[in-house]
Amino acid sequence: MTVADELNPAESIAAAAAGPEETEEPIKQRKNGLYPGVSDELAESMKSGWADTELHDLQPIPQAAETAARRAALSARFPGERLVIPAGNLKTRSNDTEYPFRASVEYAYLTGNQTEDGVLVLEPATDGHKATIYLLPRSDRENGEFWLSGHGELWVGRRHSLTESETLYGIPASDVRELADKLREATGPVRVVRGYDAGIEAALTDKVTAERDEELRVFLSEARLVKDEFEIGELQKAVDSTVRGFEDVVKVLDKAEATSERYIEGTFFLRARVEGNDVGYGSICAAGAHACTLHWVRNDGPVRSGDLLLLDAGVETHTLYTADVTRTLPVNGRFSEIQKKIYDAVYDAQEAGIAAVQPGGKYRDFHDAAQRVLAEKLVEWGLVEGPVERVLELGLQRRWTLHGTGHMLGMDVHDCAAARTETYVEGTLEPGMVLTVEPGLYFQADDLTVPEEYRGIGVRIEDDILVTEDGNRNLSDGLPRRSEEIEAWMASLKG
Repeated sequence: MTVADELNPAESIAAAAAGPEETEEPIKQRKNGLYPGVSDELAESMKSGWADTELHDLQPIPQAAETAARRAALSARFPGERLVIPAGNLKTRSNDTEYPFRASVEYAYLTGNQTEDGVLVLEPATDGHKATIYLLPRSDRENGEFWLSGHGELWVGRRHSLTESETLYGIPASDVRELADKLREATGPVRVVRGYDAGIEAALTDKVTAERDEELRVFLSEARLVKDEFEIGELQKAVDSTVRGFEDVVKVLDKAEATSERYIEGTFFLRARVEGNDVGYGSICAAGAHACTLHWVRNDGPVRSGDLLLLDAGVETHTLYTADVTRTLPVNGRFSEIQKKIYDAVYDAQEAGIAAVQPGGKYRDFHDAAQRVLAEKLVEWGLVEGPVERVLELGLQRRWTLHGTGHMLGMDVHDCAAARTETYVEGTLEPGMVLTVEPGLYFQADDLTVPEEYRGIGVRIEDDILVTEDGNRNLSDGLPRRSEEIEAWMASLKG
């Protein structure tokens, strides 16, 4: 009997882990693999001669105390109910390659773990809940999974053992391959965070309801509205790296002019990968009229002297907290008269918005303050008929302002999105909340209602603002905002 050739990387770990006597079908071979099989001698050789690599000096992750407190709050909200929070699975990019994995926010928030296929289960207990983190154990060397499976250790790298994981995350760990059967046999009320793991959801299909599951998702979204000290520290790290990424971009604008917006995207991405996990969202590197497209992520246009560059980008930390910062920069380092006029108007609006971020204030106050300034400017410039109150009542300024003035920020760039309207948009600001303030003006290239000199100019300024006990703190104040400061900063970076 021989062991099959190396597996297609898209094969599941569970199939690879099953030995020949345990599966009805032979292990699937790569269709065009170069080896027809594995000899018995090679199979035996691969089983032995390996050093013990178990890690014995691990320490708990830095946020272990915070994740424990978050699980305790979750337990208190849903007493007597089984709670299931999956990390998610790998997603196919094409054929047998996958996208880089990013764990679900709910799972990472409660555990600190980021590995695919993980599932956190809170089982009801007399004093609350017993938490167990279900993970894939290390690749099996006995059945050859570690070198035959496309997801084995020699193909994609070492996973932590279950014992190591217990030390790291402070949660008892079990083999996730046994979880679906356990969940099928579960009794009593169950809730699951949907949309991440179809196999787990299928095992619970007769035990859960969409309404109850949505309540769980909403609670976990609202729990993130107020950040703890660890989270604030991570967001500051993300912002600090982002500031350095913006500096990197300014230093290479001449190379971007020689190529395209993609040089800017690649430059910022390098900083994100060196200092963090990734970018927190697709970088918007919009030069010229592309700045008028709110989410321009194609980044394939020209970068020309005399145009503006709208750079909206953020580094995501290794713990999955992201910055979200925007600056609008003159490619040649100097604003033209009309560019400065529009930029300064957006700056004034942002100043008003930031000033309105105060504990005890309404969430939407910063939006209303910024929109009022922009409406005043549009009336002053003769682009829309006043008075300002009429413009705001009818929303006429939105032709050129387009979007809301900010959003919550955290492990998602648009964090806490599932929170109830009454606790988010209609809610009250509290110390520990982090939000963006990002007004903008966008004059489309084909907008015949504005003078020609305005057309094709888009300006947005965005900063990440922490609500404090006595006001707010701009986490991204390491980047200049005033037009004259922008010009001086760019000149200093260009030498």
